[in-house]
Amino acid sequence: MLAPDPIELTRKLVASDTINPPGDEEWSARYLAQILSAAGFDVKLQRFGERRFNLVAKLAGAQGGKPLGFTGHLDTVPLGTVEWTHDAHGGEVADGRLYGRGSSDMKAGIAAFIVACLPMIDTLRASHGLQLILTGGEETGCDGAHALTRAEPGMLEPLGALIVGEPTSNRVVVGHKGALWLRGTARGVTAHGAMPQEGVNAIYKVAEALRKIQQFEVGAAHPVMGAPTLNVGTIQGGLNINSVPDRAEFSVDMRTVPGIRHACVVDRLHDHLADIELSPIIDLPPVYSDPEDSWIARVSGLARARRGTDGASQAPCTVQFFTDAAVLSPATGHPPTIILGPGEPEMAHKTDEYCRVDRLLEAVDLYRDILIDWVAQ
Repeated sequence: MLAPDPIELTRKLVASDTINPPGDEEWSARYLAQILSAAGFDVKLQRFGERRFNLVAKLAGAQGGKPLGFTGHLDTVPLGTVEWTHDAHGGEVADGRLYGRGSSDMKAGIAAFIVACLPMIDTLRASHGLQLILTGGEETGCDGAHALTRAEPGMLEPLGALIVGEPTSNRVVVGHKGALWLRGTARGVTAHGAMPQEGVNAIYKVAEALRKIQQFEVGAAHPVMGAPTLNVGTIQGGLNINSVPDRAEFSVDMRTVPGIRHACVVDRLHDHLADIELSPIIDLPPVYSDPEDSWIARVSGLARARRGTDGASQAPCTVQFFTDAAVLSPATGHPPTIILGPGEPEMAHKTDEYCRVDRLLEAVDLYRDILIDWVAQ
């Protein structure tokens, strides 16, 4: 099948406003469903909210075995308050860059792997097959991926390997930290601000908790990912200046590494803070695959050949941000998983976000190299 131009496909996806919240992946999901259905994929759309959609496209393989999987998310983050110098949904190409919200994170990646696979439909069908998993709601905690795990049996199937097309400048990344976001709540007793002795000030409880939390050890460092981190991101409390507040809240963002059990961390933090209620906001495990895995080693070699990188950059690397792999990898049998996409990591979520056009075209060739290697095994 004649594949669409990767630049034009990226521009079409960028033109579709999928900012989350509120999120609206419907047009993009239906548009890509048409392309993939026409190519011969078995396509299923899953609605998980008002105009919220996932897409799973399967190409069964005659040889049996587990298919290769690609995944990417269709939603994007808000534009921010700073004015853009390029239309955020215009898909403008200038000076070798394709501008727009989602260009790097991660609509270029989705366009690249779709364009790469379409000319190889017959070859893939004669081998182990392929599964494309396109999600909504990733930016707010992998909402779409979670919905897929609750779908009818067969929506997801075991994979032989999984590629996440998030922005890495086409460098192979073997994992990412987990995300454990918690809400801490302190409760007090309200009273008149002129008689504070009659109440219990919840803000004071939070202040004491924040002093303690700075000394909390999340866990041991990982040899590749490094140390886990903890950050208090928000704090709220009180309704008016002349009352003793009877409730105050704060939020904690922990990024964890393999070997750290989230349930254990929550129990330890609860004991450490004593009079604070803790409730989960996001609970996503870290993802890490062995860099010495034979498939990952081969893909890493293909990526180095395309990029022409030297030996100094061959050390395995990971990223700090989470991806849908935190949900999809367990749901598909914990296959070897890499993060590999054409976007620029440093441009994700920024004003005047862009993807380099040469990286986009390079990604199409690299994904095709990976597909050729996959069917040869």
